[in-house]
Amino acid sequence: MGGGLLVAGTTSDAGKSVVTAGICRWLARQGVKVAPFKAQNMSLNSFVTREGAEIGRAQAMQAQAACVEPTALMNPVLLKPGSDQSSQVVLLGKPVGEMSARGYHGGRQERLLGVVTDCLEQLRGTYDAVICEGAGSPAEINLRRTDIVNMGIARAARFPVVVVGDIDRGGVFASFFGTTALLSPQDQELIAGYMVNKFRGDVSLLEPGMEMLRSLTGRATYGVLPFRHGLGIDEEDGLRVSLRGAVRESVVAPPVGEDVLRVAVCAVPLMSNFTDVDALAAEPGVVVRFVDRAEELADADLVVVPGTRGTVKALEWLRERGLADALARRAAEGRPVLGICGGFQVLGEHIEDEVESRAGSVDGLGLLPVRIRFEREKTLERPSGTALGEEVAGYEIHHGVAEVLGGEPFLDGCRVGSAWGTHWHGSLESDGFRRAFLREVAAASGRRFVPSPDTSFSSLREEQLDLLGDLIAEHADTDALLRLIETGAPAGLPFLPPGAP
Repeated sequence: MGGGLLVAGTTSDAGKSVVTAGICRWLARQGVKVAPFKAQNMSLNSFVTREGAEIGRAQAMQAQAACVEPTALMNPVLLKPGSDQSSQVVLLGKPVGEMSARGYHGGRQERLLGVVTDCLEQLRGTYDAVICEGAGSPAEINLRRTDIVNMGIARAARFPVVVVGDIDRGGVFASFFGTTALLSPQDQELIAGYMVNKFRGDVSLLEPGMEMLRSLTGRATYGVLPFRHGLGIDEEDGLRVSLRGAVRESVVAPPVGEDVLRVAVCAVPLMSNFTDVDALAAEPGVVVRFVDRAEELADADLVVVPGTRGTVKALEWLRERGLADALARRAAEGRPVLGICGGFQVLGEHIEDEVESRAGSVDGLGLLPVRIRFEREKTLERPSGTALGEEVAGYEIHHGVAEVLGGEPFLDGCRVGSAWGTHWHGSLESDGFRRAFLREVAAASGRRFVPSPDTSFSSLREEQLDLLGDLIAEHADTDALLRLIETGAPAGLPFLPPGAP
């Protein structure tokens, strides 16, 4: 086949990741060897590939949807925000430095176009089809000159573009029209059509609008995807997490035992890989909430301090909000606390940081006998081992190096009483270990909670990816999508004024 497609969006969070994953799973079911691709991703949720490269978790999830192993080629540029003004630039899976938004868009981004097109060509030489995901909107006209992830990559590869719009937000027809009309004639030639996402109701009520849109733009709507609860796929940006209520959907199933377990996740600044708690939320009877106030820890059976791109900033935030004192009281009372990666570093005694925050010597919360020293070299590994009598696998992404001075060993970190700390992300996805850990939490909390004996996180993830494939198979014009992938955008698509220069 050797073709491809770019899935763009009218806005951020329109559903590009979902649609890309769904198309990948649908194609894989048809026997097509397919790979996902996102030239440039801005995300604090990342993953480590087998070759030790760091990529966005969304691309790792899409690779799983495509039934292939994720590689750095699938996400050659990853931007990890460290503040509102700057990000760490990860190139081909390795960090190459910090850069301001102005500096990146002022020239560095353009120079990366050759790198990303080379990665895309390598994928095209290996796979039958490559499904690309855009970023934000292709109509960010202030950034078009330096764009390498939307129309920049589509133009370079001559890929057709399907624009996804979130109808749940309203204004989807205006967004489709306006997105197209703000593009240059050369870019508009590649906008093949549209896909409506998150529709609720009777599709027949939408059909007059789609007919009018076709008459106005000359472009088809390739599908109307219904709103679905419980997709639970990996998200790109932890900064968008709402702090009120349960923000990760749990399995709708009663607890196996008599009690539920309540998990409070401290929504620290620059929170990264909050997907670590998805495996907890997948357990029947486990309720996961993100919190930002000390009083919200009172009824929690387990408090998780997650990863962060700003360990020292997270410490300051915990202290300012009284959460640090609440965590110390919990530890003194023998109530469970789990720190993961940056959260593990926060729970230690002391931090030396001349790399991330450049704050120098900083006292940690002192809940674990650990000293942290930040190194310029980033640790990117896929460790495995045993804990609580069970096999565990995870991945590590951190600049802080831990010197463990005591306590019981725990996943290359340590445990003191009911305070636990590890640099390993993803450990809770190991089913046996997760059950053993939850039994420890329940015992320490006095809860009559029993982990489900047959919850398989990997199976649940496959079910979610199958659901995405079903959305495409059942609600998209798959024959038309296949023609786009094989032959490109239709010829003679009309130009919509005013266009961009």
